[in-house]
Amino acid sequence: MRIHVLGAGAGGGFPQWNCNCRNCAGLRAGTLKARARTQSSIAIGDDEGHWLLCNASPDILTQLQHFPGAQPARALRDTALAGVLLIDAQIDHSTGLYMLREHREKLALWCTQPVYEDLTQGNPILRLLAHYCSVDWHCLQADGRSFTVPQLPSLRFAAIPLISNAPPYSPHRDRPVPGDNIGLLVEDIRSGGRLFYAPGLGVMQPAVLDAMCSADVVLVDGTCWQDDELIALGISHKTAREMGHLPQSGEQGMLAQLARLPARTRRILIHINNTNPILDEDSAEHAQLRAQGVELAHDCMEFSL
Repeated sequence: MRIHVLGAGAGGGFPQWNCNCRNCAGLRAGTLKARARTQSSIAIGDDEGHWLLCNASPDILTQLQHFPGAQPARALRDTALAGVLLIDAQIDHSTGLYMLREHREKLALWCTQPVYEDLTQGNPILRLLAHYCSVDWHCLQADGRSFTVPQLPSLRFAAIPLISNAPPYSPHRDRPVPGDNIGLLVEDIRSGGRLFYAPGLGVMQPAVLDAMCSADVVLVDGTCWQDDELIALGISHKTAREMGHLPQSGEQGMLAQLARLPARTRRILIHINNTNPILDEDSAEHAQLRAQGVELAHDCMEFSL
């Protein structure tokens, strides 16, 4: 199994276009030791050169231009993408579907019933795509049962229900239902390698911790360092947890949860908000991550399992 990080930032990317926080201003000025990041999305591939797009961010065209594996160039119009799997219906994970409208056949799409409903009603991307390539929808059951993607038969997937939050245009906003958000457990049946992917994770439930403990690599929510990070900056009135993201710091924060995993587990944070001090590679917070063996995902990062 091969994993290619298309984008590692949270909504808005880094630097965010209208933000002048210390991080964004410092990156623009060249005074901050940090990497720019586009919005969160990954591709999961097999040894045959087929790839499944996991989330489709608004930056998808730029991301694909920097990902040679997506374009095998076997014909005038071609792609190595077997389809798209959405872990939620958030704008930063689904808007890129608009940019895939030129697909020459129905776009294979895996998502849960609540996500499908949000993207046909509150934010009707899928209804719009019916006027272009249309979609071939495969309904995901967020119950941990395994399923396969036809073009990647050596990989086995499972959707793990998560407690996070639905987007503002969803009737489930602040009242999430099972299927609004999932984590993805992926196993290569040849190598036995396992990945757990969850860019939006608000509560560490026992089943989620079990899935993470079974994985060789966890690629999980790195949105905010502190629960009140955006409130303290005057950007939002909501905490990270209220938005559906477990902050890294604190007694029950993400770093404390990652410390519970087996020593062999590779720990990587993704979906990192532009305000998060861990983006500053000279910061005390970034040093704390390194001391605990936790990595930061970056655009074009690749690894195999």
